[in-house]
Amino acid sequence: MSGIVVHLPVVSGGDAVTLRLGPGERVRFGRGSSATPVELRIADEAVSRLAGEIRATDDHWQLSNLSTSHGYLVENPEGAGEYLRIPPRRLGAPIPFEFSRVVLPSRRDTPVFFQVFAPDHVYLDPHAAAGSWESRTLTAYSLDETATYFLVLVALCEPWLRDRSPVAVPTTPQVVERLRGHTACARLTARAVSAHIDYLADEKLRIGAPAPDAAGRADRRNGKREAVVGLALKFGIVREEHLVLLPPRSGPAEPDARG
Repeated sequence: MSGIVVHLPVVSGGDAVTLRLGPGERVRFGRGSSATPVELRIADEAVSRLAGEIRATDDHWQLSNLSTSHGYLVENPEGAGEYLRIPPRRLGAPIPFEFSRVVLPSRRDTPVFFQVFAPDHVYLDPHAAAGSWESRTLTAYSLDETATYFLVLVALCEPWLRDRSPVAVPTTPQVVERLRGHTACARLTARAVSAHIDYLADEKLRIGAPAPDAAGRADRRNGKREAVVGLALKFGIVREEHLVLLPPRSGPAEPDARG
């Protein structure tokens, strides 16, 4: 993935906003006004007109807090409660998380936040011999095997890895149910699973949009899931040894995934 993806969920009846930034590009966020235009508008009376700025670099992103009174939190939803506090007037704070939630102070009952998907965290090929940095081999697909998106990928691939010869990949609700017993996925929703699949397809595995069917109307979600599973299995990104990451299956053997 080159650059970052910034996503503002639906708030106050407005539309969700997704912005892509290449290395060196910036985006300003805040309440905004005609005199203070911002690219990411957050309609909350407790948010400054110009609250902050995000800058993408080659291998991470930086957050500037332009507020004179409010600190911001940058949480790592994939971790064990890690977070950074960005104090007022702090410029260019480097953010190390691959997936972040930026939380802004608000007078509402629910927090105001947006999400940032960072550039790929590059990993050394575990089978590569030691040597100079220039001579080392990097992995073609940089996936964090401790992240929730990887659990989603393993759950999608599980039927094939268990030799059940399924006719279709697991559906999003089936993935939610399969991961429910995992401590990190107790509150996982279908919408979140869909977001993880989009992230895998668009950013981590770099799969293009599925081609439309003969009738000209593509089932984009099914096509994406199938493409993700096909690539992950073809290149050994997910293997039988990864099944131990999933929670134990309860009850009788699950039927083949259909639909």
